[in-house]
Formats: sequence, structure tokens, C-alpha cells
Amino acid sequence: QVQPVESGGGLVQAGGSLRLSCAASGRTFGAYGMGWFRQAPGKEREFVAAISCSGSSTYYADSVKGRFTISRGNAKNTVYLQMNSLKPEDTAVYYCATAVSYCAAGSSIDRYNFWGQGTQVTVSS
Repeated sequence: QVQPVESGGGLVQAGGSLRLSCAASGRTFGAYGMGWFRQAPGKEREFVAAISCSGSSTYYADSVKGRFTISRGNAKNTVYLQMNSLKPEDTAVYYCATAVSYCAAGSSIDRYNFWGQGTQVTVSS
């Protein structure tokens, strides 16, 4: 079972920071690619960031590059998303996802097998 569970969302003012965490069970967590996606009301789910199984490669959407940082701690079976300089347009439900068949799944949503329940991030102007 590799069901991810997100935490760390909340309400923050524009320019502020939040750190999301994603805990995923499984003895082979270190073999899974992990990703963060988000979905705003009335919009499709979109890619935010991804990290390879070893953590050596990271991928970002252009809209968050330079502001968000994805990292992972394989010893703790956890992936993090540090979000700085938040903007109102970052408001969305953020989802963590696991790609059990790919060490590096990148932005390809169809490569991710398991999804968390989501955590709300709201950025006020």
C-alpha cells in the first residue's frame, strides 16, 4: 500500500510561505517517483513539481519555478513541497501522487498510480 497522505495546507497572505508534507507507506518508497499536482475550482488538475526516486532529479512547472522546492526524505517515507513567495493564483487543492512504476515520472499525470486526498492552500491578496 503506497497511499500518500498530505498535510500542511492552510491560509496565507500573498508573499508568504507554506510547506506541504506527503507521507507514503511502503517498504520500497525509495523506488517510487513522487509528484505534486494542484486543482483550482473550475480548472483541470495541473502539474506542480516532481522528484525522482533518489531525489537527484527534480521537475517544476514554469509557473512555480524559482518559488517552490520539492524534496524527499526516503528514511521517513516523506516528500515535501516548500512554497515561497506565494501568489493568489497558487490557491488550489494540492495533491501528492506516487508513481510505483517510474523512478522519475515527471509531469506525466498518467504515470501516477496513487493519489492523496488533497490539502487546501489559500493565498489571500
